[in-house]
Amino acid sequence: MAKNASKNTLYTNDNLYVLSGMNSEIVDLIYLDPPFNKNQMFSAPIGSKAAGASFKDMWTWNDVDEYYLDSLAVQFPSLARYIASVGEVHSKPMMAYLTYMAQRIVEMHRVLKDTGSLYLHCDPTASHYLKHLLDSIFGKQHFVNEIIWRYTGNSIPKYCLPKKHDTIFWYCKGKRPVFFPNNILLPYSELTEKRYNHTDEKGRRYKISALRNGKQEIVYMKDGKYPDDVWDIPVIRGKERTGYPTQKPLALLKRIILASSNEWDTVLDPFCGCATTCVAAQQLQRQWIGIDIEKQAVGVLIQRLSDAGRLFQDFIATDQIPKRSDVQVVQPTESVKQQLYKEQKGKCNACGEDFQVRNLEVDHIIPKSKGGGDYYENYQLLCGNCNRIKGDRPMEYLRLKIETRERMMKNKIVFGE
Repeated sequence: MAKNASKNTLYTNDNLYVLSGMNSEIVDLIYLDPPFNKNQMFSAPIGSKAAGASFKDMWTWNDVDEYYLDSLAVQFPSLARYIASVGEVHSKPMMAYLTYMAQRIVEMHRVLKDTGSLYLHCDPTASHYLKHLLDSIFGKQHFVNEIIWRYTGNSIPKYCLPKKHDTIFWYCKGKRPVFFPNNILLPYSELTEKRYNHTDEKGRRYKISALRNGKQEIVYMKDGKYPDDVWDIPVIRGKERTGYPTQKPLALLKRIILASSNEWDTVLDPFCGCATTCVAAQQLQRQWIGIDIEKQAVGVLIQRLSDAGRLFQDFIATDQIPKRSDVQVVQPTESVKQQLYKEQKGKCNACGEDFQVRNLEVDHIIPKSKGGGDYYENYQLLCGNCNRIKGDRPMEYLRLKIETRERMMKNKIVFGE
């Protein structure tokens, strides 16, 4: 595995920065169960394993860099226009949510190997919008399945039919993703087993089927039947429950991991929450990387691995962002500055004002404090004023300052100040 991202590691930081600091094409399988934009605050109850853990599922422009749409438009212009239109069709919070997710899915696509798969877990709140994001970033030709996870439970219809399923979108990065359908065979029904009512000298069960030409055919019973794209897996119960409000069952994650990875492959969950993906990967002899902004996730993971009777050797918990080692280190020389000046057409990359090259300064787009490195793709030119305002903070801080300043100037003009 690449040096910059250790195996069996839980990063407690913003997953955008952790993903940005990971080398390209080092992950074999990604499963993510992000917030669904339900406009709720989720918290684990006191006394549960995840007590103290919570996450916000309410989205505003305070959660995301609105100006990311500008840079998104360069690489995915149609996607940027689509996200902008969602603000009118649905709402500004949904537009903010999709921008937040697009930033991260672009990085997930980069760190995924060509033979890898991504499984995105969602519900009808935003599933149709998220699928458009995935089509734009992965390519519609790399859509594999829309998996329906159906679960049961007693519900009395009041204003609509009971909602008893989630959606999991499966996308691959290359033409031939890793896939092992024989690893996820399901038991036959009792009725099907009864049809295989013969046994040969080797103990193999079979049935005799009649063909149209009047002949008979011997059909041996296989180890099980292949699942289709509707998965009936019960919700979590008993000891498996941690108290985390959106916890998913181990059986669900194990089926995904068995289907789309080999032993010792690397599984990534960028929204790992109560660490179900990490636990399932460890139990199935896979390496794993978990990311969660909530530091409470560390204690939950340790307890869950202990409860499962597994030794978490080489387990690392850190809030330090990895630094890419697969890009060439480039010092910000005068030639680099001249090249950036040409690409930016002589403008500051923040305020957009024209400057002579000597009045612009080389700056890191992703600050070093957030995992940004000395490579060309992470350089930009800012005027001295913008560079001082930004400091070692992310670009969204600078953009917000510029927007606030412009708004104040407009108000002065309107009110004649």
